Amino acid sequence: MPLGLSTRDDPGILRLGRGEKPSALERIALLAIIVILLALDVISAFTTPDLAVVPKVFSIATTAVFAAYLWSPTVATLLLGVVLALSFAADTAVAALLATAVAAGLVLRLGRFALILTYAAGFLVAVAIAAFVEVDGPVNVGTYLVIATVSGAVGFTLRIAFARGRKLEHELAESAEQERQAVLAERRWIAGELHDSIAHHLTVVALHVQMLDEPAASTESQEAIRVAARKAMADLRFVIELADDGPRSSGMPTGDLGEAIDEAEGEIDAAGHPVVIDGDPRDERIPRVAEIVFARIVRESATNILKHAGPGPVEIHMEIDDDAATLTIRSPLPATPRRDLPSSGTGLTRMAERVIGASGEFSAGVVEDAWQVRARLPMS
Repeated sequence: MPLGLSTRDDPGILRLGRGEKPSALERIALLAIIVILLALDVISAFTTPDLAVVPKVFSIATTAVFAAYLWSPTVATLLLGVVLALSFAADTAVAALLATAVAAGLVLRLGRFALILTYAAGFLVAVAIAAFVEVDGPVNVGTYLVIATVSGAVGFTLRIAFARGRKLEHELAESAEQERQAVLAERRWIAGELHDSIAHHLTVVALHVQMLDEPAASTESQEAIRVAARKAMADLRFVIELADDGPRSSGMPTGDLGEAIDEAEGEIDAAGHPVVIDGDPRDERIPRVAEIVFARIVRESATNILKHAGPGPVEIHMEIDDDAATLTIRSPLPATPRRDLPSSGTGLTRMAERVIGASGEFSAGVVEDAWQVRARLPMS
């Protein structure tokens, strides 16, 4: 990756194309060093009265410029360049060159790629000028280059370290988010399985409990309650085994459409609704995915019929052609809504999600004075 480029997708990649911000620890350390150096400059100004005023002012100004790196490396480097340029006229170039060499660490740590190139070019020009122009002291070009190289290496190393730290934080945050999403997905799955299976059986139990007071239906209701309770326990055990990721029993639900319709027919008929079945739900041409989805729809529709349907027959129509398989379930509308059996209102949403997830078409609503659920799934 070219040094001048940057990326927002991976915060761990070294971003020379963009400036860096110093960490809180770096701010504290740099401020402490600046305060100490300024204090030494002020003390030196008062304890050495023989020293000229201009060098004292330039020393304090050079030290103060370093504080600007906490806010803007670009501004700080420009100010340092101005101080360095003026130092040649004020015969303080040696101290200014030393400060500029040390600043290489801050430029490499915080500056953009363009600023790094500008700093390097300006520093080399200043060193070359100092080597050929008479200044206020001996100039050893190699010494300044070594200081700048070491300081820059330290700054660049810190930059790499912080980039790796950002990458690790980003990876940890992504991992935590993935775990959170996995937990939420598992919870949604468990809730859906409980809704699709156990809630249906509990609806049957609740319906037949209300019919126990009728002598003619007492025996049938007791048997229906017993069967529904047994099936609810079996489904609950199945969901627990899947959630626990443990060994699977041999009695897991298979999603057989024929069995689902037979079961729904018995439950709906026991509730007083004649069931009319048209078409063959055991047609071998029905794809396995469509069969499983249809079986879920039949079970959820049976739950809704037991809760909400009015008097009259229930129709289950199965139509199959070369392109698609279509399941249509019609039930009579109630004269008044039932309030004794609670409803979560999520059944239709889950049916639609299953059908759409299998690239099918789903509709549910009132059609010709009846509640109709229709699902169409492709044959391939």
